[in-house]
Amino acid sequence: MNPPLIAHVIFRLDIGGLENGLVNLINLIPEDRYRHAILCLNGYSDFRLRIRRSDVEILDLKKREGQDPGMHVRLFRALQSLRPDILHTRNLSAMEAAPTAALAGVKVRIHGEHGRDMSDLDGSSRKFQLMRRAYAPFVHHFIALSRDLENYLEEKVGISDSRITQIYNGVDTEKFHPGKSEVTAFPRSGKLVFGTVGRMQSVKDQTTLARAFIRLIEMAPQYRDQARLVMVGEGPLRNEVARLIEKADLADSVWLPGARDDIPEIMRSLDVFVLPSLAEGISNTILEAMASGLPVIATRVGGNPELVNDGESGFLVPPADPEAMAQSMLRYLADPALVARQGVSAKQSADERFSMQAMVESYLNVYDRQLATRRKRI
Repeated sequence: MNPPLIAHVIFRLDIGGLENGLVNLINLIPEDRYRHAILCLNGYSDFRLRIRRSDVEILDLKKREGQDPGMHVRLFRALQSLRPDILHTRNLSAMEAAPTAALAGVKVRIHGEHGRDMSDLDGSSRKFQLMRRAYAPFVHHFIALSRDLENYLEEKVGISDSRITQIYNGVDTEKFHPGKSEVTAFPRSGKLVFGTVGRMQSVKDQTTLARAFIRLIEMAPQYRDQARLVMVGEGPLRNEVARLIEKADLADSVWLPGARDDIPEIMRSLDVFVLPSLAEGISNTILEAMASGLPVIATRVGGNPELVNDGESGFLVPPADPEAMAQSMLRYLADPALVARQGVSAKQSADERFSMQAMVESYLNVYDRQLATRRKRI
């Protein structure tokens, strides 16, 4: 008999942490345990080519902006055709699929919370809490990627702890590991390279990092020839960041290569990783940086404090605070030994706490347990 089928529902299959986690999960779950299909509300990109299995069907539900009853008709038909054993939605944008899946007869319905929405960075939106609460009766079990999101589901949405499993993302330590690479625009000798990786959009707030780097050189001009900044990613903020850097006459010290496919090599070409996000669930890029042996400067938002041990594997700073970020960057320039010391701590934490195998086993336990529970009740 065929293994059980999981229908994963996401907003769009494109470059992003949620999507990367989904692809990793599909690639690593043994083929004799589960089959997979991905239902995208708003299309997909060539990112789908990162899926190594050839039996994964990917469907575009072509959801229109706002309320789209036609999307639910298409979803219902797709679910009746696929006949999945499990529906797994991710984030609020996909949670509306749960009632339709119940109507279509999907016996196990799981929902994952992966991070904050740009319009609800602190989770205080009463509207979004009520929306989740309205969909919750159609969900059998919830997965939270951080303790912060687990607390949100319990305290703000009203989900009992027995219906929630907290699972951290895993990181591929074979792909991401310490080493030295020369793929950036800067020679490594005599330089300290700060860097970030991520889609350049408002919630990632790369403009704060650009302003912090500018402020760093203003505070400590003696490091102008030593400090370098790499900002990998494409998106609406890229032009604004470029203008800020150009205006500060620092274009020779900053590299903006756009989107790249060689992220492991990029990580090994950095000395310190910086994540300026306004909101996060559990950041894949922080985990990848830690596995690469990099200390991390991150904003104190979402699940970041659960990853970065402040003062040991990096530093935590307030969001949207270029001054505080610049001060943390300056500490590494003033004390190069701190880079190596915190990098070792970051690598050890990634290996011990965030293995890919632990993540996969945790998801399999949830899938297996929920299937067994539903079958027993039926």
